[in-house]
Amino acid sequence: MTTTDVVVGLVILVGLVGIVVPVLPGSLLVLAAIGVWAALTSGATAWAVFGVAALLLVAGTVVKFLVPGRRLQVAGVPNSTLWAGGALGLVGFFVVPVVGLVLGFVLGVYLAELRRLGSEQAWPATRAAVLAVGLSILIELAAALLATATWVVGVILV
Repeated sequence: MTTTDVVVGLVILVGLVGIVVPVLPGSLLVLAAIGVWAALTSGATAWAVFGVAALLLVAGTVVKFLVPGRRLQVAGVPNSTLWAGGALGLVGFFVVPVVGLVLGFVLGVYLAELRRLGSEQAWPATRAAVLAVGLSILIELAAALLATATWVVGVILV
């Protein structure tokens, strides 16, 4: 294992953390790190690993928007509610370090749904939105972990 492999592995780890704690563009970091590794390593195997990792990450990105989006449609949660949650989540990120993003998102979705539906239906809609976001994060993380596993196999083969 070379120094390049270690540095790339650390950047991939930062990318994986960035997916779970949405502060950094996690999938892009994972893809960029594997791309740099392929460029520095060179060879058909390295570029094949990069291609497979890129396909996995693109597929994960597509699925992460389609599946939770459909669930939100079925639950009747409009996009405007998610935008309100995102806006308050962004404010919460700066106001309350570490957990402010999550708290702000949940509060923003709840307030938007409270205004739209009333108190009885606001919490079920908020729960559906939070579950959809959690599912989205899990899908992106699974794709990034598969891309990481592909890179590990590539490191072993090269």
